[in-house]
Amino acid sequence: MLCPLIIVVLLMSCFAPASCFRLLVSSSSSNFLTRRLGSATTLATTSAFSIGGGLRSFRLFQTTTSTSDKSQTHTPDAYITTPIYYVNGSPHIGHAYTSSQADILSRYKTLSGRSVAYQTGVDEHGEKVAQKAESMNMDPKEFCDGVKREFDDMSYKLNCRPTHVVRTTDSSHMEGAQAFWRKMEENGDVYKGAYAGWYSVSDECYYNQGEVEELEDGRKVARESGSEVVWREKEETYFFRLSAYTDKLLEHYDSHPSFIMPASRRNEVVSFVKSGLTDLSISRSSFTWGVPVPSDPDHVMYVWVDALANYLTGQGYPASTPPPADVHIVGKDILRFHAVYWPAFLMSAGLSLPKTVFAHGWWTRDGSKISKSVGNVISPFELVDSYGADAVRFFMASEVAFGGDGDFSHGQMVRKCNAVLANGYGNLNQRVCSMVFKNFGGEVPRPDALTEEDEALLEVGYGLVEATRGDMEEYRIHKYCESIIRAVNAGNQYIDSQEPWVLRKTDLDRCGTVLWVEMEFLRCLSI
Repeated sequence: MLCPLIIVVLLMSCFAPASCFRLLVSSSSSNFLTRRLGSATTLATTSAFSIGGGLRSFRLFQTTTSTSDKSQTHTPDAYITTPIYYVNGSPHIGHAYTSSQADILSRYKTLSGRSVAYQTGVDEHGEKVAQKAESMNMDPKEFCDGVKREFDDMSYKLNCRPTHVVRTTDSSHMEGAQAFWRKMEENGDVYKGAYAGWYSVSDECYYNQGEVEELEDGRKVARESGSEVVWREKEETYFFRLSAYTDKLLEHYDSHPSFIMPASRRNEVVSFVKSGLTDLSISRSSFTWGVPVPSDPDHVMYVWVDALANYLTGQGYPASTPPPADVHIVGKDILRFHAVYWPAFLMSAGLSLPKTVFAHGWWTRDGSKISKSVGNVISPFELVDSYGADAVRFFMASEVAFGGDGDFSHGQMVRKCNAVLANGYGNLNQRVCSMVFKNFGGEVPRPDALTEEDEALLEVGYGLVEATRGDMEEYRIHKYCESIIRAVNAGNQYIDSQEPWVLRKTDLDRCGTVLWVEMEFLRCLSI
């Protein structure tokens, strides 16, 4: 049988109001509690107390819906997305960061009493995917199936629980993308022409002359991404009248200052749009692996038209009109597509724009740029196998100012998780629970009258949700983490000052009150 204390802890995790650590860590049973990380590759864990166990119980009753299921039972109170991940390679730390931050926001809104649609997926079309599959002597769909499973595995390992997963090869998505194209076409924003320019297969887009530079070895690359570009002679293509939306976009940026976050990214986009927009090539006829243009099957849609439409098709479009996303969480390298092209497409189709596009930064490793050629790519699977999902999620959320660039090192990972999760939060749990077991038979003690010190700590716990609400609503996840860390420190300072290990010999009733206060505080902190 479970002892009375453990039963109480489980009940508190399942039913108490929304609070703090549950958002940051996962629902796994392997957590930092009483043990420390001894090295970068080993993790001692305990399952005595599962952080966020209540959320796990809740999530079991949520289903993940693919785009093959168009039915939508209700309009969610909140709609959060990651980009759909391009299947040209395996998941890396950037994908893990985006997904885990979206999951943290989803948990926050869910525990605040809102119904949440949290959508992710995979982007499976385009010339690059076709070439990759061909190089492996595989059918493109077969190749995509394999990589899609890797992204599913990444979400599972990180305990991210999206409610909707989109595949651009699903027939429902393809039909929805074609309906979206027709809406833009009906508005007079799509026309046929020819295009010549510098094209990057890696980035799946054209660059103008000013966006290209020549390296010492004679190769031409895009200044922004560093991807190699080649000159393509005139290719028949369909264009979108992006130039017609310059003023409308600038007006929207001005009247909706939180549309692009953080502010530094907003300035970059505004500057780009003000420099002058040219019409955008939105179809390709040089390959066939894509969504056919509705009225011209010799062309397939530009991969970004196809991909961006997922934010509609994943929520039932065109059978129903989806709500505007509360936030699209994206990497800064794809901000232009989400903050310029996407709102222009939506305006053309007569659909609502997302409330916020939030662009986070890139990760480096030990101060160096991450690159396949250098061999320093960070696998999320290896990270979770080494440290556990809880530690990985916490480190990524707390180490980097959300929106900025971050640096990963195994040494810093060990130091931070030992300091906060093991020595701070875990040690506090261990000290309190072990004393209750030893001195009160595993039952939660009954408190006597509370002192000012008792009430001060409880006020920290009870006030955490309200104190951190603004940070979470404004996507300052790192600030939220700082508040939780300060609360952990307050809990440790309280127990050190009250010395229940001394009180158990001199005043058992007061000892019980101190331990009850700490347990109530930990309830607020842990859920």
